[in-house]
Amino acid sequence: MKLIFHGHDERYVVEQSLMALFPGELPVYEPVVPGDDAWAEITCDEASDHLAVTAGLFYHGARGVYTYGMPLTGSAFDREGQRRHAIGACFYLARREMGLPDLPWGMLTGVRPDKPVTQALAAGKTPQEVRSMLETEYFVTPSRASLALETGAAALEAARDLSARDIAVYVGIPFCPTRCAYCSFVSQSVEKSFSLVPPYVDALVAEIRAGGEMVRRCGLRVRAFYMGGGTPTTLTAPQLDRVLSAFCESFDLSSCRELTVEAGRPDTITAEKLAVLRRHGVTRVSVNPQTMEDHVLRAIGRRHTAGDIENAMELVNRCGFRHVNMDLIAGLPEDTPEGFIRSLDRCLAFGTDNVTIHTLALKKGSRILLEGLSVPGPEDVAAMLDYAGPALREAGYAPYYLYRQKYMSGSFENIGWSRSGGTCWYNIYIMSELCSILSFGAGGSTKMVDGGRIQRSFNPKYPKEYTERPEKWRDNQAAFAAFYGS
Repeated sequence: MKLIFHGHDERYVVEQSLMALFPGELPVYEPVVPGDDAWAEITCDEASDHLAVTAGLFYHGARGVYTYGMPLTGSAFDREGQRRHAIGACFYLARREMGLPDLPWGMLTGVRPDKPVTQALAAGKTPQEVRSMLETEYFVTPSRASLALETGAAALEAARDLSARDIAVYVGIPFCPTRCAYCSFVSQSVEKSFSLVPPYVDALVAEIRAGGEMVRRCGLRVRAFYMGGGTPTTLTAPQLDRVLSAFCESFDLSSCRELTVEAGRPDTITAEKLAVLRRHGVTRVSVNPQTMEDHVLRAIGRRHTAGDIENAMELVNRCGFRHVNMDLIAGLPEDTPEGFIRSLDRCLAFGTDNVTIHTLALKKGSRILLEGLSVPGPEDVAAMLDYAGPALREAGYAPYYLYRQKYMSGSFENIGWSRSGGTCWYNIYIMSELCSILSFGAGGSTKMVDGGRIQRSFNPKYPKEYTERPEKWRDNQAAFAAFYGS
């Protein structure tokens, strides 16, 4: 879509709105010529105390024009935020004028749509005021406003329990038995890269031990640990033992409220591996079927069956883990609302205290897009999610964190649901940016958080590069120490 600006150069907010409201469209900065069928013209008329924004959209024969006015107050920084809000709102409302349906999250385009909720509640607004703000200022639907209010309140509760020197730790294992059709993460199929695993574990253990020493020097306190992937249980039991031993020996865990490990694929779960996790005090495992429909499992490239998932869950339950999570994805290739409902009902029958409902995100580089696999439409995905919420609430679950991704089917969301006492605090910490996340391993993204100040550092993306460039993680740990030293 061609973009034309008058009186401003707010490219970021317009581009984010474009990608959220017109999926698949990319920003183009060229003059509109006869025959163009996708363009937007956004004009800002800014006075000393008032702003008027006009957005005119033309998209495949449909037109929409809207003018949005608001007062300007406060500092230059405040006024910049007000201008960006007005432009985003005007763009959304011009789209509405075209006759296109409203979206669940209205004009909100970010990963964390409940972040304004947490900020407003912390500032003293009542839940009723916050709900009204979401619906009238951001055009969020009532059902999503209710969700954001619950998860935003959970984030505020978590924030009040953290101090300025509290952190969480993430360890990444970028290996899987096979690559799923929807995956765009940096993960390697072990069958194709088996030789990379032993040197990767060696490098990871070295990084963890160095990180533990750095954290002790800085006087930081670990509140949560999360091992994800990939599929961590792709490692052998001795390899898992080495990694977890390095962590437990290198960090003071007296204040760590949880240790979570993604067991992921049932074809990687064994009694020996679960015994290793229990021995190191792991409090939560996540078994992620994504679906309990065998034909959908085959479509996404998994080599196990729903029966294998049930066997794995029986094994996990026998091992006595305090908390267990299961993941499902709404909108997978070959799935239907009826199939998703069967999958969720089977997962609820296990009695786990955590269930995460993801919405399929069509990621560049995934096999779904590369091969053009057939996926359910937004209406079917909506039907899946419309069933999930009430069913989970009836079974005693409440939403405690949510986030969105680009190119999500129907512009919906991912939601973590838990029963009382089952909250995964790490998920809240990272999604609501409540504390620093110190990341280890290939593709690790370390996030340094101090109030509104956030810095990031990144490990090499690929396992081979990671093992060959230890200087990169050393530099990242030095930056982490400097952040807290300052």
